[in-house]
Amino acid sequence: MKPVGEMDLLIINGLVLTQEPGAGPRTDSFVAIRDGVVAEVGDMSDPGRPRLAGRVIDAQEGLVMPGLINTHVHAAMSVFRGLADDLPLMTWLNEHIFPAEAAHVNGDLVYWGTKLAVAEMLLSGTTGLADGYFFENQAARAVVDTGIRAVLGQGVLDFPAPGVPDPAQNLAVARDFIDRWQGVSSLVQPSVFCHSPYTCSAETLKRGRALAREKGVIFQIHVAETAAEVAQVSAEHGLRPVAYLDSLGLLDEQTLAVHCVHVDDREMDILAQRRTPVAVCVESQMKLASGVAPVPQLLARGVRLSLGTDGPASNNDLNMFGEMRSLALLFKVTERDPTVLPAATVLQAAGPGGAAALGWGGRVGTLIPGSRADLVVMRSGEPNLFPLYRPYSHLVYAATGREVRTVLVDGRVLVDEGRVVSFDVEETMFRVRELAAGINSAR
Repeated sequence: MKPVGEMDLLIINGLVLTQEPGAGPRTDSFVAIRDGVVAEVGDMSDPGRPRLAGRVIDAQEGLVMPGLINTHVHAAMSVFRGLADDLPLMTWLNEHIFPAEAAHVNGDLVYWGTKLAVAEMLLSGTTGLADGYFFENQAARAVVDTGIRAVLGQGVLDFPAPGVPDPAQNLAVARDFIDRWQGVSSLVQPSVFCHSPYTCSAETLKRGRALAREKGVIFQIHVAETAAEVAQVSAEHGLRPVAYLDSLGLLDEQTLAVHCVHVDDREMDILAQRRTPVAVCVESQMKLASGVAPVPQLLARGVRLSLGTDGPASNNDLNMFGEMRSLALLFKVTERDPTVLPAATVLQAAGPGGAAALGWGGRVGTLIPGSRADLVVMRSGEPNLFPLYRPYSHLVYAATGREVRTVLVDGRVLVDEGRVVSFDVEETMFRVRELAAGINSAR
């Protein structure tokens, strides 16, 4: 039993970014953690600051910040990284990814592929994610075994899919997944992931959203990703994708709308009115030439913005620092305005904005007393971060993720001195190498 006042962990001598609204960087500060929760954030000069702890980490004037939140990823697709590149989305999906998934995706691939993706994310400062894929029971096992925090969506489509050969059972499988994992681990939140308005019928979409409401979980869906999707949905239903989903009663605060590249003024107004969070995946959308989501216009309407990488087969990395930089720079060009999307706004989307989108607001995304201790310590003495005038600008425009030194989730150290310590990454890579050899030999 800990003595009264003793902390589990103290991070000292840090430049702390709490990400609390209106709060600036705190120089020469500490973060005290007890029972997985931030107990106190204060000045090193405070004579009454906590001094007893099971472990003390000296940040050495490095940056201490909330972990980044990746609000859209297909983690297990790390096994397909680089399998097919430089192709239009539908060609990429129909001629390469869907056939590879049909032939190779099973529980073993999802487990090890998810662990590989988690290793990459942890090492670049991501502490939470929203995943959507198949065999999500195995993804949940991987999350528990690695220690990251996640919303996991069992994939739902109206055609045979990995683990669901009979489409009539798609929602039954999703229900079973939710029942298996809801309340089992504080790190795992199950959800429903209906792939898109063009792969799911209106009936499937409504039943999927009803299941999510019944269980009190998030409903995830790709929407308005390509111009071809807009044309198809408009031709079939007489409405553009966002308006179509709204007509089915699918949009509210518990729906995560992913991509939203091709949305018009009316659809942006709908997203704002319904308070539906949007996850944009800038680098994937660029790589697949899907288009550019109207992020400044969405923000101007008060749409709740978050940031995702998309899957490692379409990005091809899961580095949120790169995603932040791409987001900030892209819109300065498209809007021809260097003041658009300042660094602090982008960091908000990648941290607290992501936490809010996943229902974690108030518990994750900030470093304030009472929040869960999901945080990152970064070396600020690296040449690319030196000298340090404005931390927010450095994190968005100069950091690469390789500066990450320590990562905590729920107060547990998962990355220590730049090395994953919560699971065996070498074993994971060995297993994925075996899976990749089988995939390559079948091509």
